[in-house]
Amino acid sequence: MTATFAESENNNVAMTKALAAKKAAEKRPFYRKLYVQVLIAVALGAALGHYYPSFAVPLKPYGDAFIRAIKVVVAPIIFTTIVVGIAKMGDIRKVANVGLKALIYFEVASTIALIIGMVVGNVWKVGQGINADPSSFDPSTVAAYAKVAHNLTLTDFFMSIIPKSFLDPFVHGDILPVLFIAILLGVALSFAGERGKPIVSFLDSASVALFGMVRIIMYFAPIAAGCAMAFTIGKYGSKTLVNLGELVVSIYIVSILFVAIVLGGFLKLCGFNIFRVLSYFKDEILFVFAATSAETMMPRSMQKLEKLGVSREVVGLVMPGGFSFNMDGTAIYMTMSVLFLAHAFNVELTIWHQLAVLFVMLFTSKGAAGVTGGGFVALAATLPVVNAVPVAGLALLLGVDRFMAEIRAATNLTSNIIATLVVGRWVGAIDMDVAKAEFATGFVETDETRAWENPHAEMQAAE
Repeated sequence: MTATFAESENNNVAMTKALAAKKAAEKRPFYRKLYVQVLIAVALGAALGHYYPSFAVPLKPYGDAFIRAIKVVVAPIIFTTIVVGIAKMGDIRKVANVGLKALIYFEVASTIALIIGMVVGNVWKVGQGINADPSSFDPSTVAAYAKVAHNLTLTDFFMSIIPKSFLDPFVHGDILPVLFIAILLGVALSFAGERGKPIVSFLDSASVALFGMVRIIMYFAPIAAGCAMAFTIGKYGSKTLVNLGELVVSIYIVSILFVAIVLGGFLKLCGFNIFRVLSYFKDEILFVFAATSAETMMPRSMQKLEKLGVSREVVGLVMPGGFSFNMDGTAIYMTMSVLFLAHAFNVELTIWHQLAVLFVMLFTSKGAAGVTGGGFVALAATLPVVNAVPVAGLALLLGVDRFMAEIRAATNLTSNIIATLVVGRWVGAIDMDVAKAEFATGFVETDETRAWENPHAEMQAAE
């Protein structure tokens, strides 16, 4: 009873601190909140791209620079998080349990996403009436994607998991090989026991420094989001969006409903509310939507998931693994795009053709993960299954792909955040008291996460 009373007191103290932190956070001016800064930057970028496209298009490198800077630390953060998590877990059976359940969830979620995209594409016949002529398309416009897709086989995918050297995946930023060597080292250090503790301690400290680098880079997030949006509108403009607007709108609607209903249903079964989760991660989702790169917000999302009470080993295994095996946004985009092209070229796909495409997409949607233009590469690898739809027809999508990449990236990030929560709950690796307190108060910057937003916080507190 004494222990229970002590635990209750600790929970009350934690709640009191959380509420106090929330009140302090609410006193901050609204313009210092990340999502507000990103919204303002995106609005300004869109206006700049629309009215001054010649000035907006050259801003692309500034958005790309931020993405490149974040990607520098993504691989090391994944590596240190997984190694430390597995080594501290000790029991390898627990690691295997988390990994197996994560893979099961990934396959279920991805398959549902593919099926929903296929069903909607058959009911809502987007592209019908375009009457595109295959001979009018220049194959050279999509040659680069087709070349990568031609070399993309299931064997190549499995072989790509094993790196050529220890440092190779860090140089190229490949997530799957990083996962491979991190799991191997984590297991090895777990077996090493006391002798491996100095290495585990070093990597644990290194992860703190890496997250510190992320906080510094995050100062420039609003600027990067604004530049990325300015380039998108300036380069492709509203005219291109109107021409193929029905396809873009259909993918947006299906993706949003998939997150709200399907993924929201998974969360409901685990005791979470989808809208609270989306609100808690709104900063990351909004930025990814503007920058069209889901990986950029992986480190910060992982940090916030741990703050929600999810164990480090689950966050370290599920979140990075999801970016190779759980690309729900890409899955929806692929199925609906294939059917759009079929309708545009007046090709009637039989149920057997569609089932074959569905089966192939289970692999191509994962094999193209991390490849530049991954969505296009996956489509180029899938279209040969349906010989009647020319690969050159992908040129139809080039103009609006950037707009669809926004919802793709946001859906992929959201689905992997949710996957981490679902798997964490499934294996009993979430402190629900902590999670409920966090959702009740909302995300509050702590000493660990505040620095990027307010570098003078400690000085002001002292004064």
